[in-house]
Amino acid sequence: MAEQKQIVMVVTNGRKMSNGHVAGLWLSEFAEPYEELRAAGYEVTVVSPDGGESTIDENSLDNNEVPEKWHELAEWLKNTAPIDTVQSADYDGIFLPGGHGAMFDLPDNHHLQKLLRDFTEADKSIGAVCHGPAGLTGVVLANGEHLVAGKNVSAFTDSEERGVQLENEMPFLLESKLRDLGANFSAKGDWEEHVVTDGKLVTGQNPQSSVSVAKGFIETLN
Repeated sequence: MAEQKQIVMVVTNGRKMSNGHVAGLWLSEFAEPYEELRAAGYEVTVVSPDGGESTIDENSLDNNEVPEKWHELAEWLKNTAPIDTVQSADYDGIFLPGGHGAMFDLPDNHHLQKLLRDFTEADKSIGAVCHGPAGLTGVVLANGEHLVAGKNVSAFTDSEERGVQLENEMPFLLESKLRDLGANFSAKGDWEEHVVTDGKLVTGQNPQSSVSVAKGFIETLN
């Protein structure tokens, strides 16, 4: 590559649900795309709404333990930069990993909304997987349209949410929300890998789709 592209990844800080479980970051949805981006030669900056720790969802671990290959990444997640320290002009692409925590602190974050609006209107790459597309739901473009209106997208489905019995813990159902905002939502069966690319917007259905979303996102960067 003639120049090294800069990517910003936005991760959740996590939120305690009424059932007592902490909805956090789904580790593989961060780690696998991060590895793909680094292997392709990109610089990656990791930020979160509040900065500091991005809590890893225990359900994304094996026996409550971080896989050895991701120990270093897990340490970095304890000290992320605040999202308002980054500006869209400094980055070529933005990527939103999921985890149920993303449903709580990404949709209403004003700086994330501004970043995503800027990236869309500058025709820069946006990637999001599983619950990461929740971050897209609050974005209104300069023309007054929702970012996702008329866009082909995928995300964690209502069926999958019911399957993990968290539909009543979420502030909204992501598939339904995206449809309500005018998105052309597409999905495969529960837990099947599925990726949708619409221009430079790349979205994936679930954790099984993380690597493919990252690869599709990298294609749009190239």
